[in-house]
Amino acid sequence: MYKWTLYILIGCCVSAAGARDLNREINLRSGWRFEIGDNPDYAKLDFDDSDWEHIKVSSSWEEQGFPGYDGYAWYRLHLKISSALRDKALYLRLGYIDDVDEVYINGQYLGGSGTFPPEYQSAYNHNRVYHLPHEMLRFGDENVIAVRVYDSQMQGGITGGQVGIYSHPMIPMEINLEGTWRFSVGDCDAWADPDYDDGAWESMRVPGNWENQDYPYHDGYGWYRKTVIIPKTLKSKHMILALGLIDDSDEVYFNGTRIGRTGNFPGEGGSTYYGDSWQKDRFYIVPPHLIQWDKSNTIAVRVFDYQGPGGIYDGPLGLTTKAVYLDYQKNKKSFENIIEKIFRDWD
Repeated sequence: MYKWTLYILIGCCVSAAGARDLNREINLRSGWRFEIGDNPDYAKLDFDDSDWEHIKVSSSWEEQGFPGYDGYAWYRLHLKISSALRDKALYLRLGYIDDVDEVYINGQYLGGSGTFPPEYQSAYNHNRVYHLPHEMLRFGDENVIAVRVYDSQMQGGITGGQVGIYSHPMIPMEINLEGTWRFSVGDCDAWADPDYDDGAWESMRVPGNWENQDYPYHDGYGWYRKTVIIPKTLKSKHMILALGLIDDSDEVYFNGTRIGRTGNFPGEGGSTYYGDSWQKDRFYIVPPHLIQWDKSNTIAVRVFDYQGPGGIYDGPLGLTTKAVYLDYQKNKKSFENIIEKIFRDWD
């Protein structure tokens, strides 16, 4: 019995490490301002919230002077983010929100959970963790987090969890691929072609689930495309393409040639089989002969999502070197060896 208990606990540790072992950098439990009602201006960076009520998280608004209130409300928080955090991947953890939320950083939409009326769907039991793109932040200056919330009944607001800004170390990248990609739902072989004109496609922030970016109910195929110039100064190095975590399956093309894939597509291993591919880090070596040095190169990623959130939802994203990749794998293997030793000692 005790061995199975240990197995479960260690399994949780491995899963947590694989899904990003986060460290809290900034505690965000206090300093929030609060207003009931709904106004799109409340998301703006320069909106004057000086006359709003003060409120703490994580605790319902009913417990802080707003008993019986159901409907819309907004939270706003002003904070400074140190420039020392530039070298880390950052996440905003808002814990549990009853029932639906939209989150804005410095006036820009970051993400959300649940669905607002009229097609209301609660997400009260979802732990909110949103990736914070560096380009949306004002390092060394004031930032504003604005959270729009809808509560249908009973307790409402940011009600539980360790709210804060969290980090994990970034893998050094020669070229950072986080940011805006071109995106289209559907599936077409021609979309892998570097000469295909994707000018009419939507813009998609990566990493980030496509459900949080105008495709809230989409399960199925989606394609991402991005062009990148790789300097000739890197020609002596073997390049690795990092695409982070993808939900669920992917095929990756570099200048029209497939360089790798993870997971199963429909018709492969069962029509609804996706296994644990959504938890696997994507790293693909780029054959040197495919790279056009000092010129535009096209990366195309075909994704299939079986259910729930979909798309390229977490980093790291970029082009790194084989040496950096091997160092990353060595550190990861060291952790796995510790776990294996625990089991051996237990036996």
